[in-house]
Amino acid sequence: QVQLVESGGGLVLAGGSLRLSCVASGRTFNSYAMGWFRQHPGKEHEFVSAITRNDINTYYADSVKGRFTIFRDNAKNTVYLQMDSLKPEDTAVYYCAAHRTAYPDPPRAANPVEYDYWGQGTQVTVSS
Repeated sequence: QVQLVESGGGLVLAGGSLRLSCVASGRTFNSYAMGWFRQHPGKEHEFVSAITRNDINTYYADSVKGRFTIFRDNAKNTVYLQMDSLKPEDTAVYYCAAHRTAYPDPPRAANPVEYDYWGQGTQVTVSS
């Protein structure tokens, strides 16, 4: 079992920044890849970013590439999502999730079905 707790969401003006954190417990943190997804009201989970074990690979959705950065601190059992140059369309509930493997390829890293554990989500609101 893995427990995930996100924090860091909030209200920010367009062009601003936020850093989301996700603390994991219950299983060796660096034994699996981690991902961030977001969900707009009434829509499915949308892939945002993922990072493999030992930071070997990082993946980003085209919509956030160049603006968001994912990184992990294995000593703190934490994965982060640094979000810069935020846009109103980034408004959503953001979720972190633990992948079932350590080194997923891009299609598997972007597929929410491949993630076994999810946090409760944190709201990000970007106003124009």
